[in-house]
Amino acid sequence: MFLEDEFAIGRMRMRRISISCLVAITAFVACIAAMLGLASAARAETRQASGQLAAFVRPNDVNSGSLLFPSKEPGFYVEAPRLRTDVAIDISGPIARVKVTQRFQNPSQGWVEGTYVFPLPDNSAVDALKMQIGERFIEGQIKPRQEAREIYEQAKAEGKKTALLEQQRPNIFTNQVANIGPGEEIVVQIEYQQTVHQSGGEFSLRFPMVVAPRYNPAPIVQTVEFNNGAGFATPSDPVENREKIEAPVLDPRENARINPVSLTINLKAGFPLGEVKSSFHHVDIRQDGDQARTISLKGDAVPADKDFELTWKAAPGKTPSAGLFREAIDGKTYLLAFITPPTAPDAPVPSKREVVFVIDNSGSMSGQSIEQARQSLALAISRLNPEDRFNVIRFDDTMTDYFNGLVAATPDNREKAIAYIRSLNADGGTEMLPALEDALRNQGPIASGALRQVVFLTDGAIGNEQQLFQEITASRGDARVFTVGIGSAPNTYFMTKAAEVGRGTFTQIGSTDQVASRMSELFAKLQNPAMTDIAATFEGIEAEDITPNPMPDLYSGEPVVLTAELPQDKAAGKLQIVGKTGNQPWRVEMDIANAADGNGISKLWARRKIDDFEARAYERQDPAALDKDIETVALAHHLVSRVTSLVAVDVTPSRPNEPLGSAKLPLNLPEGWDFGKVFGENSVPPGGAERHGAAAPDGSAEPQQAAAATQAFAASPEIANLMAAAPTAKAATLIAQKSSTVNLPQTATRADEQIMRGLTMLLLALAAASGLAIWRRRLKGLIMAGAKRNGF
Repeated sequence: MFLEDEFAIGRMRMRRISISCLVAITAFVACIAAMLGLASAARAETRQASGQLAAFVRPNDVNSGSLLFPSKEPGFYVEAPRLRTDVAIDISGPIARVKVTQRFQNPSQGWVEGTYVFPLPDNSAVDALKMQIGERFIEGQIKPRQEAREIYEQAKAEGKKTALLEQQRPNIFTNQVANIGPGEEIVVQIEYQQTVHQSGGEFSLRFPMVVAPRYNPAPIVQTVEFNNGAGFATPSDPVENREKIEAPVLDPRENARINPVSLTINLKAGFPLGEVKSSFHHVDIRQDGDQARTISLKGDAVPADKDFELTWKAAPGKTPSAGLFREAIDGKTYLLAFITPPTAPDAPVPSKREVVFVIDNSGSMSGQSIEQARQSLALAISRLNPEDRFNVIRFDDTMTDYFNGLVAATPDNREKAIAYIRSLNADGGTEMLPALEDALRNQGPIASGALRQVVFLTDGAIGNEQQLFQEITASRGDARVFTVGIGSAPNTYFMTKAAEVGRGTFTQIGSTDQVASRMSELFAKLQNPAMTDIAATFEGIEAEDITPNPMPDLYSGEPVVLTAELPQDKAAGKLQIVGKTGNQPWRVEMDIANAADGNGISKLWARRKIDDFEARAYERQDPAALDKDIETVALAHHLVSRVTSLVAVDVTPSRPNEPLGSAKLPLNLPEGWDFGKVFGENSVPPGGAERHGAAAPDGSAEPQQAAAATQAFAASPEIANLMAAAPTAKAATLIAQKSSTVNLPQTATRADEQIMRGLTMLLLALAAASGLAIWRRRLKGLIMAGAKRNGF
């Protein structure tokens, strides 16, 4: 009986101990829960304050095309900056002034730097950069390139908002914007001047919207030096700034289009207008009298995935044949003149032609582009005369010379060639140089009295432009090179300059609807003699500079377009332009006193003066002196060039002592391109190059290395887990690019919750273990005490 009482007392004491422990543990858990609640509330408030833009996202949370990078938080990724572009174009006669507003948005809670690779027309004179901070606008300053870079890097390190605009090619620019705060939007405005294009009575203006992925050949070993016994090979990279012209590209098969663009054009033609139309986009057109139109895109915006082209014609009988404009600035007068020479009715037509057709069937030409090229080339071959000779060369990362030399354009040979062309499929890399060498060097001597013409059909998606220009200059001889740009986003810089160096002309085809009309224009140029020996002189004025110099040859329907710099106090006199069509001389005079006032002509003259310097660089023995000449003109006229850049800096630091991440903004694949053909069916693009023989992630161009790098990348545990968890977000595996150059800030993580949860579990375990140990000791003590009392 006594023993039973002792056990009852022991049980009551243990209940009290257990209740005490439970109360303590409950209080502790409540405290922890309260702390977790406070942390969650604080985080929710932070998200709400920043527009619910969390620093970390899961792939399935992303509803639009986004570029994500791995974070330190398993399963979560960081979004790269986003972009929206607004374009306003004012066309006044032959001159267009364009304002491009880029809105960089940081969707994360970390501080970031965004780099955007974007195109502009190759003849654009970029002269203004403004950065908007709140209600303030900060003007960019033109500086030598290296100095501008140093200013930008210092401002970035000091936490100041800053923007840097650099030219990588005449038609490719990069805009870097540093210290974009969490959830913040930075607005950068770029302005440029350009001339309107004219051919065959049609006026046009093109605004490029996307940089197509470039094929970048591997660096080559050009020379071996043995100075002082060193004996080292000197590598020569055919692709200038290859890392600057590449950008991540989203797979359109699995991502929404990104980088929306809105566009408005105010057209004041200066003459009564006829047809006005957009070649590739749906637009609204409002008439403002007989000489003006306002054009805007239908809807709010379009994705940046193809070039915009506007064309217009004069009302019947109102097409201007000549124009002369002037601008007085800084003590000098600048002229812009254009005149369309008449076609001589008795001009001799070449009795026979030798035409070498070169067609690009690389991966970037897949889809609509190869169809456009096939139709265009079949049409051109069908127009050959039996007395002509011709050949067909096709290339990707290999090359085929179909006839192994020129053959007679008999009906049988034409049929064979057209059948061969129609059988071509697009795949592989873009090794353009061997095909160009074969067309210029290996087709035998030109027959007596014949005219040799090389017609190049390509999208020009290559990065080694200078290497190809040098080949045309060195090997062209008496042949003329004509380029036909194919697709929605061709490399117009390469195509235009290649035709200029080759004394031919450039034709652009952006859709199958344009094949017949644009090829008909080309046939007229191929079948009629060029206007040669063009020269401009001034009567009563000593002209300081006329551009272009020398004047290029012209073809049917093409105008002479020139700019000149004159002393202001001698702005009276006459401009004389002479030339020959075949053996027929031609001459025109224009009175400078009758020139209309124009704006921005000085910028256009400076841009073309720089182009002249670049085009004749091979004649210069001192590259540093050439760069200095370009820099002098660019700085005097506030222009971006290869050696000058625009930089804008906010004087007030804004980024606190937090890390700064950086990333290139992703681009769309140009409309009509096949992602699998360009990058490989199962690969993720490392930057912006074609998969087969293209630039690998390390910048090389070995296809095996690129494939190995892609396989290693896809096999990494992070990517494998991502693909298993979110197969529909495979392009968000752009998403998961593992690059040491991309190191976005790891802020606002959920580590606070995880640490506190871990501590809670640990303390709960310790409390439970401690309570159990106490209970065991008490129970053992009670049993021993009872046993003693009862004589055990």
